[in-house]
Amino acid sequence: MRLWGGRFTEENDQRVADFTRSIEVDSALAVDDLMGSIAHVRGLGRAGLLTDDEVARLVAGLEDLRADVEAGRIEWDPGLEDVHLNLEVALGRRIGPLAGKLHTGRSRNDQVATDLRLWLRRTVAVLDAAIVDTERALVDLAEREGDAVLPGTTHIQPAQPVLFAHHLLAYVEMLERDRGRLADALRRANVSPLGSGALAGAGYPLDREATARDLGFDGVTANSLDAVSDRDFVVETLAALALVMVHLSRFAEEVTWWSNPRFGFVRVADAFSTGSSMMPNKKNPDPAELVRGRVGRVIGALTGTLAMLKGLPLAYQRDLQEDKAPLFEAAATVEASLQVMAGLIATLAVSRERMAAAAGEGYTTATAVADALVRRGVAFRTAHHVVGSLVGEAERRAIALDALDDETILAALRAADDDAARGLADDTGIPAAVRASASIEGALAGSDVIGGTAPARVAAALRAAQERLAPDR
Repeated sequence: MRLWGGRFTEENDQRVADFTRSIEVDSALAVDDLMGSIAHVRGLGRAGLLTDDEVARLVAGLEDLRADVEAGRIEWDPGLEDVHLNLEVALGRRIGPLAGKLHTGRSRNDQVATDLRLWLRRTVAVLDAAIVDTERALVDLAEREGDAVLPGTTHIQPAQPVLFAHHLLAYVEMLERDRGRLADALRRANVSPLGSGALAGAGYPLDREATARDLGFDGVTANSLDAVSDRDFVVETLAALALVMVHLSRFAEEVTWWSNPRFGFVRVADAFSTGSSMMPNKKNPDPAELVRGRVGRVIGALTGTLAMLKGLPLAYQRDLQEDKAPLFEAAATVEASLQVMAGLIATLAVSRERMAAAAGEGYTTATAVADALVRRGVAFRTAHHVVGSLVGEAERRAIALDALDDETILAALRAADDDAARGLADDTGIPAAVRASASIEGALAGSDVIGGTAPARVAAALRAAQERLAPDR
């Protein structure tokens, strides 16, 4: 059966039929298609195009069909091209010729645009919940290991010590922005194209706004040409999903390094690890590695969709059939990645000792020492030079910065080209103050600004995250 066969005198070549059908992909829209059809039928009733009895019979048939779809009792016929025709034929078998009135005032162009927006609304809700679960896993780990100290790095080199909780909360911030991006994309997607017809608008007095309200949309599209050909909302969603995966991949990368025995910062639970078919000693963080690998699929979905759209004239073109497979796969990939990372994070074991030992390597407290001198009136560039010389001396002696003796510290100050620094050399309490700021605790305490890694600031940020992610919020 074809919806469009009146002017044709021969059947499609089987190769064309196979190439153009989409039921294997768009059957995912079945529930959304039926919801849209029910609202459309009621709109036809309001317009006087269907009697009350016809509306009741069509709605009952569509509701019955939806129950079967949700229960998995529908067998899709690839010979019927797409989900829309499959459902219309199934409805006809149940209620007879009246099903033929369902498509009045509607094109598959505005129909699929509506379905896809409804699907997106459902799916974003699921993805948002999955992001929240991952955020909670990070927050719970931050609370559990709140005072563990991690060697913060730039350029992959030791930089400054940070609380492990502070590091984890950075990913919470990323994921919270991801939630915002998805919500923002959905806000623009949540308008109804139904009633736009094929491209010029429906040829009947349909109350599009009433139908939009029935479907929970915030409003209606303003231009029928744009309505049937717009896939900006698909691109925006894919862009948001690509960033979710990039953020998960960045954390996955860190987990793979941290779990290496050379680091030993964390231990991935057996339940979230795999072994080797050849090497009995191996324990691999495969879920994290696969998350890192699958980010390419989602980025590819975004770039592929942009490439598909870039040359399309108005209005609908069959190219737009290719929007669904990458969107559906990307959403499924992100949901699965969030779920597995939430589990991995929740079961992660942390070695505070290994982290603390690494945090003390590479003279990571040097900046805190320079800051301490600045607070005593020394110009920062001078302080930077003085502390650099102290780091060099400690490195030559193979000792920690806070193990330097009084005379070495005072000599570095006397050699400075700054009166304030030279003046500090007469203060016998300065060496102890320098050593205090050179300790891990002193360095952490010094970063006492909003967003900093000082313990009190991190504790406040953790409380704020817990409150934001509380189930009743």
